[in-house]
Amino acid sequence: MMKLPVTFEEFSKDPVKAVTFCMLVVVAYLWYDNKTNYQSQIDTHQAKIVTLEAKVDKCLLYMKRSDSALAAANTKLEVLTALGKIPQ
Repeated sequence: MMKLPVTFEEFSKDPVKAVTFCMLVVVAYLWYDNKTNYQSQIDTHQAKIVTLEAKVDKCLLYMKRSDSALAAANTKLEVLTALGKIPQ
């Protein structure tokens, strides 16, 4: 059985110290739990960020291709209009 650092008699003699000690243990546990939970959230979000950055890069590539195709089509339309091949 695990031996406590303070006996029950010492706790009963000074209950303020007993409650302070218990609160210190609780605060330490909550701090540790929050820290580990926060780290797991960071890891999860980092993975999501990598995925989203890949999607953004893909969308930028498609947008550049679309922009180039639009510029080519616009130039061709202007040339055909200037040559009178397309009536206005």
